[in-house]
Amino acid sequence: MYFKPFKYSFLPASDNKKLEKKKGPGKVGAVIGVVIFAAVVALMTGLLVWHFHFRKDVRVKKMYTGSLRITNQVFEDAYENANSSEFKALAKQVTSQVRLLLRPSTSEGSVIAYYLSEFRVPVGQEAAVDNAMAAMDKLVEKDFSEHTRTNHLGQIQSPGFPDRPYAPNTFIQWQLRADPNYVIKLDFDTMNLEENCKNDFVKIYDSLVAIESRVMEEMCGYYSPSEPLTFLSSGNVMLVTMATNEKNNYPGFRAQKFFLTGTTCGGQLSGEKGNFSSPNFPNYYPPRTFCQWSIEVPAGKAVKLTFKRFLLSEPGQENSKDCRKDYVSVNEKKLCGDKPVGTMTETSNDNKMTVVFRSDGSYVDRGFDAVFEAIDVKDPCPKQFQCRNQRCIKSDLRCDGWNDCGDMSDELNCKCDAKAISCKNGLCKPMFWKCDGVDDCGDRTDEQNCGCQSGQVTCRNNKCVSEKKRCDGTDDCGDGSDELDCGRTSDIRCTDATYKCKNNKCINKVNPECDGTPDCEDGSDEENCDCGRSMFKTSRIVGGQDAEAGEFPWQVSLHVKSIGHVCGASLISPKWLVTAAHCVQDDGGLRLSQPDKWEAQLGLHVQRNIGSTVQKRTLKQIIAHPNYNSFTFDNDIALMELSSPVTYSDYIRPICLPAPQHDFPVGSTVWITGWGATREGGFAAKVLQKAQVRIINHSTCNDLMKGQLTSRMLCAGVLSGGVDACQGDSGGPLSSPSGTRMHLAGVVSWGDGCARRNKPGIYTTVTKFRGWIKEKTGV
Repeated sequence: MYFKPFKYSFLPASDNKKLEKKKGPGKVGAVIGVVIFAAVVALMTGLLVWHFHFRKDVRVKKMYTGSLRITNQVFEDAYENANSSEFKALAKQVTSQVRLLLRPSTSEGSVIAYYLSEFRVPVGQEAAVDNAMAAMDKLVEKDFSEHTRTNHLGQIQSPGFPDRPYAPNTFIQWQLRADPNYVIKLDFDTMNLEENCKNDFVKIYDSLVAIESRVMEEMCGYYSPSEPLTFLSSGNVMLVTMATNEKNNYPGFRAQKFFLTGTTCGGQLSGEKGNFSSPNFPNYYPPRTFCQWSIEVPAGKAVKLTFKRFLLSEPGQENSKDCRKDYVSVNEKKLCGDKPVGTMTETSNDNKMTVVFRSDGSYVDRGFDAVFEAIDVKDPCPKQFQCRNQRCIKSDLRCDGWNDCGDMSDELNCKCDAKAISCKNGLCKPMFWKCDGVDDCGDRTDEQNCGCQSGQVTCRNNKCVSEKKRCDGTDDCGDGSDELDCGRTSDIRCTDATYKCKNNKCINKVNPECDGTPDCEDGSDEENCDCGRSMFKTSRIVGGQDAEAGEFPWQVSLHVKSIGHVCGASLISPKWLVTAAHCVQDDGGLRLSQPDKWEAQLGLHVQRNIGSTVQKRTLKQIIAHPNYNSFTFDNDIALMELSSPVTYSDYIRPICLPAPQHDFPVGSTVWITGWGATREGGFAAKVLQKAQVRIINHSTCNDLMKGQLTSRMLCAGVLSGGVDACQGDSGGPLSSPSGTRMHLAGVVSWGDGCARRNKPGIYTTVTKFRGWIKEKTGV
């Protein structure tokens, strides 16, 4: 055999010495090198022999069957013959099934492809693989496939609904189809699952398979029947899945399904004024939607567009500024996210405007509701102040301390009057925000010169002590407040500030009652905690300040017979209400102190709308506080016993009563609710109203109210402002959120109007009367 020799070539060198052989290591070095080389060769040889010969990789063949659904293919008889050209063509499609599933799936019908999978399983792992495959097969316990026919109304519901809770550890799916050129509308009239979506949830897909890029919404918790939960598909298919874990199972859900001929949107809009909205508003708009409106107002005018509601966000995109997902485009300017009511306004330069709405394939939202109007370009806000964002507000709202524009432009470059805080940055703020622990100015002007110096803590009695003395075991404040929340739960000396357990031992944790953690040795801080919770999830859509039905289930409407609604009250047990003493004082010939003059309506949402959720009760007795002063409104609290107990429901539940030591910090946000009427008369709001207020520094408020406050009064001011006279009711609750519960912080007592802008309201402090309430009611 002939081998062609290698041919070598050398590069020339300018220095011949560089080509000379170096001196070798010598005989000893050569021997050492040979030994090391031999050892390495022996080691490598041993490893290779062990790996390829002695180390056995014994595996067992395991075969499993399954099926694959091809959702964009109508079944044909030829598919039953493996030799047919139709079968072979479809077989090729199976290899690209994942790619096909990512495309719009709008055709009716599907094909099931059954397959045989072979696995080579290591010896000893067979049982584990068998169990895993069995668990996967068991996971999808039920698979419903339904075709919604024309003029046919049907429903889907969780198994067992409404007679029994849904089963644990299940995964169920409903595949819904409609005729071609129709879309599916799914209307949930009941949704009652575990509150945490990590445990139990329902997902809706705009497809026939669970593709995460096609998720329309994930839902859990409990929604009020008045809450709109209606979804539209983009095509004629929809998938609903339900997954549950091993515990805490609830009634489940029910949804009505029917078809529509498709949604239309966009078009030509003209005239002086008009309105339009996203498809299906205020329900969820469909995915993969494109709408375009061309607006034209009379020549010489400009188009002003105001969004009354704007809810276009999805998980992970809440703070997105580039609007990469769903958006509205106004003259090519993209808008997205959640915006406050009526604060988003856009204006054109001429009499035409183009508005585009686009949604992608995943996660839908409520959408928008907009109004357009023709305005004078030279005077867009006649007799009003024009904000930088083009919004028009009343002129007297300028420089009043409230952000009425939404962009703060009405509060810039202001000259503050003597009754306002002059912030160093030029803003003006209401005086009652001073020293409440909240930086309202933005530069802490309102929180300067508020008592204690740096390095000191403020006691509840307003005494200042060094931070080093906090939690040192000594009562330096004198009221024990410097020793609260110090981590010690035993051997605590009882003071007016510590929480006393039923066994008369005290703990220094602030507000331990009903917080979900047993802090007392006897667990008494977590007793009687079926209170202070709304059973429903609340919607982000709120009409003005309307409360949702069931949002404040402890709110009571007190009616004087033959007159109507007069005062509010709070439910604290099945038989007892808390209200204001001034509501039950005799007024001339009207004997309001007598129980037979009253009727309590519980579970009411809309006045004069006595539905199935409402329970009426007469009164057995009225107990006004014996020290009530009708001139100063001191001790303005009263108790009412119902003639018979009420039955708790989703719309009727008690509010939690605070312990005498419960702390409601200055600056914290609380809620006032009511139908907007006072005992003196006036028109009540039809729908229950709510307003956010903030607890105000007692001494600051007392100065504002010219020294009329007592130690049994609480002061709170409205956060959102507003020129409406009343957002609450005498005798009604001041509800303070604490975790997932609400505590009764105060009772609406008196003030200049009721929660008016720049007019703080005065409330009876419930903690001061906790002992009296327990003595009279046992609650």
